[in-house]
Amino acid sequence: MVENKEKNKPQEATDSEKDFKKLLDIEKQKTEEYLNKLQYLQADFENQKKRFDRETENIKKYCNERIITELLDIVDELDLALKAVKDSKDPQKQLVDGVEMTLKKLRKILEQEGVSQISCTQGTIFDPACHNAIAAEEREDVQACIIIEEIRRGYKIKDKVLRPSIVRVTKPK
Repeated sequence: MVENKEKNKPQEATDSEKDFKKLLDIEKQKTEEYLNKLQYLQADFENQKKRFDRETENIKKYCNERIITELLDIVDELDLALKAVKDSKDPQKQLVDGVEMTLKKLRKILEQEGVSQISCTQGTIFDPACHNAIAAEEREDVQACIIIEEIRRGYKIKDKVLRPSIVRVTKPK
């Protein structure tokens, strides 16, 4: 009987080894499936990233297309104004009228894009976020920096300053 017990032990070990090998094979198969899925997901991600980069590049290239098309209308109007001035008996009036019409249309386009002039009137308080002072006069009768002249208009797009107003200011002594 001792011999039978010894014979059974290797048989039992073989059965558990077979079970272990089966489990190992199943886990290897699962691992391969997961690895394949991961590789497909990684490839999909790379393709999506390339597609996104291409679309972003196209947007950067052509984002100004609509406004440029509108600006071309202004170029056409300026061409017409110049042509009218050349053919006119009173070229100065024609030129002034043409430039005024063109400027009006250009301001309308800028307004549609959210661009507005920075408020800058004589006597208002200097704001370094919106104004750029190029000259300052010292006076005893003022308490703060006050704008006395606007040299060049400034513009905002929505809440962001595109170009600050260039101004002359007075400052206290």
